[in-house]
Amino acid sequence: MLPEVPREVPRATTSQRCIRTNDIENVGQTSRHHTFFEMLGNFSFGDYFKKEAIKWAWELSTIEFGLPADRLWISIYEDDDEAFAIWQDEVGVPAKRIKRLGEDDNFWSSGVTGPCGPCSEIYYDFHPERGESNVDLGDDTRFIEFYNLVFMQYNKKDDGSLESLKQRNIDTGLGLERVARILQKVPNNYETDLIFPIIEKASELANVSYAVADDCTQRYLKTIGDHMRAIVYLISDGVIPSNIGRGYVVRRLIRRAVRMGRLLGIKGDGLGDIEGAFLPVLAERVIQLSTHIDSDVKNRAARIFEELKREELRFVQTLERGEKLLEQILAEALLDSEKSGTAPCLSGKDAFLLYDTFGFPVEITKEVADGRGVGIDMNGFDAEMENQKRQSQAAHNVIKLGVENGADLTEKVPDTEFVGYDTLCANAVIEGLLVNGNPVIQVSEGNEVEVLLNRSPFYAESGGQIGDHGILYVSNAGNHQKAAVEINDVQKSLGNIFFHKGTVTQGVIEVGFEVEAAVDAKLRQRAKVHHTATHLLQAALKQVLGEETSQAGSLVAFDRLRFDFNFHRPVTDDELMEIEGLINRWISDSTLLETKVMPLTDAKRAGAIAMFGEKYADQVRVVEVPGVSMELCGGTHVNNTSELRGFRIISEQGIASGIRRIEAVAGDAFIEHILARDNYMKQLCSTLKVKAEDVTTRVEALLEELRAARNEVSAANAKAAIFKASTITCKALSVGTSREIRVLVESMDDVDGDALRSAADYLLDALQDPAAVFLGSRPGEGKVSLIAAFSPGVVELGLQAGKFIGPVAKMCGGGGGGRPNFAQAGGRKPENLLGALEKARQDLIAIISEKAG
Repeated sequence: MLPEVPREVPRATTSQRCIRTNDIENVGQTSRHHTFFEMLGNFSFGDYFKKEAIKWAWELSTIEFGLPADRLWISIYEDDDEAFAIWQDEVGVPAKRIKRLGEDDNFWSSGVTGPCGPCSEIYYDFHPERGESNVDLGDDTRFIEFYNLVFMQYNKKDDGSLESLKQRNIDTGLGLERVARILQKVPNNYETDLIFPIIEKASELANVSYAVADDCTQRYLKTIGDHMRAIVYLISDGVIPSNIGRGYVVRRLIRRAVRMGRLLGIKGDGLGDIEGAFLPVLAERVIQLSTHIDSDVKNRAARIFEELKREELRFVQTLERGEKLLEQILAEALLDSEKSGTAPCLSGKDAFLLYDTFGFPVEITKEVADGRGVGIDMNGFDAEMENQKRQSQAAHNVIKLGVENGADLTEKVPDTEFVGYDTLCANAVIEGLLVNGNPVIQVSEGNEVEVLLNRSPFYAESGGQIGDHGILYVSNAGNHQKAAVEINDVQKSLGNIFFHKGTVTQGVIEVGFEVEAAVDAKLRQRAKVHHTATHLLQAALKQVLGEETSQAGSLVAFDRLRFDFNFHRPVTDDELMEIEGLINRWISDSTLLETKVMPLTDAKRAGAIAMFGEKYADQVRVVEVPGVSMELCGGTHVNNTSELRGFRIISEQGIASGIRRIEAVAGDAFIEHILARDNYMKQLCSTLKVKAEDVTTRVEALLEELRAARNEVSAANAKAAIFKASTITCKALSVGTSREIRVLVESMDDVDGDALRSAADYLLDALQDPAAVFLGSRPGEGKVSLIAAFSPGVVELGLQAGKFIGPVAKMCGGGGGGRPNFAQAGGRKPENLLGALEKARQDLIAIISEKAG
């Protein structure tokens, strides 16, 4: 809203779909909180201001909507006398119905610094009979704020002071759900025609009546109605359930809806399949409600139903186990609290286990725990989550300026003019130099540097395509000598400023020098080939797997391409062959690419594919392979598909729930890949002494021989272990007085895990019920194997092998678990084995003595 760029339009109106989950616990509890809502707004960019905005808001409310003027109350910022005068003197609102509120309520800021200004809000009074004295506009039982007018007239500076904007702006927001509630005269937003039909369908599935249901049941139904709108629109817009980013938002909402449906007693799809999913049935109602305003949602219905069914059934598989575990953990927390006299609390580690293993969003765990009066160690949960993120987080190459002066430098440097579509070599002027993030005037040979140019043929990393490599060359001219900078990366930041990162390999460079910027043509060609190949790949995926498949990320490198896409299952070998065949056919068609710049609206109308979540200017670059693909893209591309020479998929794998990844090669990288694989095959043929066509048969024969040999070795090891076990049965101890239990804890030296299990089975049979056997071994360097085997009589006493083996394995630097009667574990500290076995012996004797005493 600062006048830093020319305005394109003086005023605008919008209808924005919004997702809000930071106060999700209020959904269904209050009359107005939602995760999904639609915000209607009007904007002025230096055109009309406070007077017009106020008058038009009043006109819309009282004339167009027909709301009684005597039911409308106004709030203004406490110091905004101008707004007060307009409302009272020009609109005619009585002064007693205009309330002055403080900064927390009626002053809007974009951040710590930046555009800001006072607000004025319109409230609807549901109970005017309560009178006009001592009125509190924050009373939700009486008032609802439905229209907010923001008067953006200041810029907040670093010191907190306000300066008036030269261009004053208007930003308003009118909540559709709230206005619907007022106009339809219903007690809450959920009972409007936007949401209530979904609630009615959920009530039908649950076999309950919303009208006579208790508060808890109504809350569950309201929450489901709200969540289903958010879920359907998110999936329609390409958001796939996952454990990260936007995907986690929709997964969390789905799981909340599923769990509340189960609490309501919903079983199956309502069509006779009690094992079926019910969310698709509710989604169908959401789609029916949206069809007349958004046909895209209906067109994507099949994809929405499929995603919901898969996600619901997957969650249900773990939900019951998770619920049982949560109940067990909560019971233990309450018991521990009773013993210690402290407040019951669920550990962050347990909450994270439920999240990570059983798919319970921590919010659901918190809701259930709150219901039982148990708190959660959220700091511990956050620490576990952060640890996981550190382990899995991929590195991102991000431009960072080390000091404030660096940021100041970029404010003085103009945007870089990119000329690299038309040429790989251009003259340019050095506008700035950075060393370790600090601006400098001069950089000498041997130092790493970031060079800012006024114009550049180098492509800066964006849209998945990595930055160009090349040379900046300073010729021998004037009073300076030859110099060169080897560029190995180009990034852009802070708008459109290119940072050419490299090393000064000759001479000295200086701000103001003129350079010849030359891109490495071979590497650029490899990038162009792979970028065009990603467009062909997306087209082939849509043709083979379905139009609903969409891009979820990409990497265009010199040696390969990587393409992430939304899909719910692995791509079959036959499908991969079909995809490869399509792309190679398009390559052989030698089709000329067409690139043009056009208005965004025209590009979308023509069918150009846009990347979900990307922001585009009004004028966009469209890259088209006629008859095959049309995408919005700022990357570099070949002129003719024949330049790709060939295409080969290297791998296909899942990288997250609902996200698949294909890596592939084209062009020179394709030829190199084929030649390398051919060389490997020649070596393999030579080693196996067979022809290429006989390699598969020969390898299968060798594998069968290897399996047979391993089985023989395993059988021999098992026999040796059993023989060894037969020699130690005499070492078993008799424990217990009321009931005699045979206990044997021994080391089996270097026996491997499978043979150790055979030995445990033998000993359990030999000692007869009731008996407890615990064995350990060192099967290899730095390895420990442990086995706990309890007969039925021991398990009946309350001992569980899976729980017993854990602490012992921990002493050996490992872990494990299993069933109550049998458990297996491993470790990395064989030097601690004898001590661990002694602990196992003492613990078993102590526990059994107590239970069988």
